[in-house]
Amino acid sequence: MIPFSPPRIDDEICNAVVETLKSGWITTGPKTKLFEKKISEYCGVTHTLCLNSATAGLETMIRWFGVKEGDEVIIPAYTYSATANVVVHCGATPVMVDVNPHDFNISVKEIEKHITEKTKVIMPVDFAGFPADYDAIMQLVKTYRHLFRPNNEKQEQLGRIMVLSDAAHSFGAYYKGKRTGSLCDATVFSFHAVKNLTTAEGGAIALNLPEPFDNEAIYKYLNIHILHGQNKDALAKMQKGNWRYDIIEAGYKYNMTDILATIGLVELARYDNDTLPKRKKIFDAYSQAFKNIPNVQLPIYETEEKRSSYHVYALRIKGITEVQRDAIIQEIFNQDVSVNVHFIPLPMMSFYKSKGYDIKNYPVAYDNYSREISLPVYYDLNDEQVQIVINACITAIQKIIG
Repeated sequence: MIPFSPPRIDDEICNAVVETLKSGWITTGPKTKLFEKKISEYCGVTHTLCLNSATAGLETMIRWFGVKEGDEVIIPAYTYSATANVVVHCGATPVMVDVNPHDFNISVKEIEKHITEKTKVIMPVDFAGFPADYDAIMQLVKTYRHLFRPNNEKQEQLGRIMVLSDAAHSFGAYYKGKRTGSLCDATVFSFHAVKNLTTAEGGAIALNLPEPFDNEAIYKYLNIHILHGQNKDALAKMQKGNWRYDIIEAGYKYNMTDILATIGLVELARYDNDTLPKRKKIFDAYSQAFKNIPNVQLPIYETEEKRSSYHVYALRIKGITEVQRDAIIQEIFNQDVSVNVHFIPLPMMSFYKSKGYDIKNYPVAYDNYSREISLPVYYDLNDEQVQIVINACITAIQKIIG
């Protein structure tokens, strides 16, 4: 069976993790701080905070901005549940909008229709690793400054809606010559097991807030916030005579460990010259094989302005129903090839349906979902296996729709 997306765990990672285990320091410490520094350099920002998940990162930034009950956060209907769940956790309302028919990303026109005096955050999602239209979104929040109603000092300082990127898929992607992480106010990455760059579990916030904000000061505060509000981490407390600490707020437990950061440091060192080229090669092989197959719609992953991180190869089949798509998937599995679907739109999920969201209000999201099949993309997928995946897909498509 060809799996869908196993992590790359090789001797280099195993040896590095063993070294960290033997060092005597396994929780948040020097490796985590070095990983944060390396991510900041990579993305072109001054400060990055590593955490135990991207979900923790999104909620941390929403709470930092003071989003609360009565506020609204605009998100795409086509995303994973984490994007919306963190808004619910803060007591605010996720305002779901439809997406683009060509690239799955949030529609700027739909965002504009849904901006109100209650809007505090816009959260674009870089679907499959392909960046959203950040310049247009940043222009929108400037255009609608007159509608913004700040409720606290941070919101007054920014003076507009905050743009918080859910870049769980897009670490290493480019938009107009700049890497994700530096495209808006703050960007959250995921290092989950299936991501291009994994730390097993983990995430990071790349801070890029404009003046008069002090990103270093925010970084220092957030370190406290994600460690139960404790004003010294374990590394600082271990210094001679430095045992005493204080709890300055009821914070959260979101910190990344040095074990996880060690995996990330190995992955980051070989990301641009090894991981991304291999994933691009797989993407290109799929596109070359499917470009002349009737009814197949290829994903967009490179344009003059954007370059994907090659995270998900989202194939779509033209003119089919959801039932036919599911039958094609089953046929592919019958040939011992694992595929997936990214994503079931949030308005189709029981919790959000119970809150009044209806997929009929998001026709593009449903159309994209109903025809989408995500193909295997991972570092150890060899040329022979890529061809097996291609043959399985073509056979399945021909069997179900002719």
